[in-house]
Amino acid sequence: MIESVIFYFFGAVLVVAAVGVITARNPVHSAMFLVLSFVTSAFLWMLLEAEFLAIVLVLVYVGAVMVLFLFVIMMLDVDLERLKGGFTRYAPLGFAMVAVVVAMLGALVWSRTAEMSAIEAPPRAEAGYSNTEALGAVLYTDYVYPFELAAVILLVAIVAAITLTIRRRPGLKVQDVARQVAVRSRDRVRIVRMEAEKDE
Repeated sequence: MIESVIFYFFGAVLVVAAVGVITARNPVHSAMFLVLSFVTSAFLWMLLEAEFLAIVLVLVYVGAVMVLFLFVIMMLDVDLERLKGGFTRYAPLGFAMVAVVVAMLGALVWSRTAEMSAIEAPPRAEAGYSNTEALGAVLYTDYVYPFELAAVILLVAIVAAITLTIRRRPGLKVQDVARQVAVRSRDRVRIVRMEAEKDE
């Protein structure tokens, strides 16, 4: 009973946070809603006894990826008025894509639950079972190449994000390290000789 209450509570929070991601006008608020979605998803993973996936979701996505997203959002000069202006132009296409995704999810849920009278929780694992060990055995044997490919894609994404943040902006003051290192001591200070002045 208590597990059902926890599931429906975090499920409702997850749905609200997901709606907030796509409806928030401020990109930073949208990213924070996404963080809330990840945290509530981690709680749902914990209910399914997938502790490793829950911890990875919090540490990797909330602790690393979302920090990178927020860094890029705050470093890029996002023109909010321009984003708002293009909403009405792409609204029909967006609604059409939402309808397609909802139809696909509905068909999937209907096909999976057609033979079930009620949605039941999966059976509990044995006392000595470790899902982390089972996941590692599968990940580093059968799926080692897709795992390495995902790592390379994440590395490329990080490099691309850094490249976007260090682009040249008009009026931006930057340091010329080579010029600073090559400076000479006599070029740092200029001594001006002036005649002494007296008050009359």
